[in-house]
Amino acid sequence: MLQVDHVSFSYVDDIPVLENINLKVAKGEHVSIIGESGCGKSTLLKIIYGLLDVKVGEVYWNDTQVLGPLHNLVPGEPYMKYLSQDFDLMPFTTVEENISQFLSVFEPEELEERTLELLEMIEMTKFAKTKVKLLSRGQQQRVALARVLAQEPKVLLLDEPFSNIDNFRKNSLRRNLFGYLKRQKITVITATHDHMDMLPFADRVVVLKDRFIVAKDSPKNLYEHPKDLYVASLFGEANKIPINIVKSYADTKRRIIVYAHEFKVSGKSGLECVVKGAYYMGGHYMIVGIYEGEDIYFHHDRPLEVGKVIFLNLSLETINQRMADS
Repeated sequence: MLQVDHVSFSYVDDIPVLENINLKVAKGEHVSIIGESGCGKSTLLKIIYGLLDVKVGEVYWNDTQVLGPLHNLVPGEPYMKYLSQDFDLMPFTTVEENISQFLSVFEPEELEERTLELLEMIEMTKFAKTKVKLLSRGQQQRVALARVLAQEPKVLLLDEPFSNIDNFRKNSLRRNLFGYLKRQKITVITATHDHMDMLPFADRVVVLKDRFIVAKDSPKNLYEHPKDLYVASLFGEANKIPINIVKSYADTKRRIIVYAHEFKVSGKSGLECVVKGAYYMGGHYMIVGIYEGEDIYFHHDRPLEVGKVIFLNLSLETINQRMADS
């Protein structure tokens, strides 16, 4: 088990970046850390790996304490690998040479088989003989993924692992990578800002905001029962509206969180707003309206005319669910 115990951290001037971080990750579990840019996701990964010295709190893998550069000549624990946004590749050697560097040359058949397996996983088989310096940054990121996996870590820390990879390839790579890690029972912590990195794959999600952990839960529970607008907004466009405006029979002015796709356009009653703009999203249009001087976001199957007055409604099921959450 990986355990982060009451960790606080500052870079300079005692200005805290993280405060009182507590986290337990079981063997083989996949935990995603999400939050806005600058919330401390990458810092937390560096602390866990031992790249930073911690004055307050401790990090353990089972009974072994993870120590920083003040204690280790070469920072980082041998059973743990950290894939940052700097890929640490050998640019003048080939893709397959980068991947096989950490495999045993005394078992050539196994080396070849393992290298091929990793090349197929990152969808780079046809680039096996290509020198890394000739690859795009997205391709280099894929090679870096395979390179750390070749080292068979017990714990893998991924910092925005698909940030440089084309959208059309991301989905298959996610399935390949996270499926492989689950089968190998490798403990994974992924720092990401992309909800598609974690919604289908993570066992648990940790939400960071303003130095603190503000939520921990399964992806499904966090998505369906967001504790506030910040958490909901990490999954997509969301709004916070008073219940009694949408359903007049409600005798409360409590505000509930509503995702854009949960609104239905009505011609007569509901939340009244004025259309501000429409954006084609492929399977639907994202409509931006104005309600009481604030933007409100909702989906519709066609564009709506700017300036048009429309009404928005919610299903009773959504209202009851969010009222129970609030």
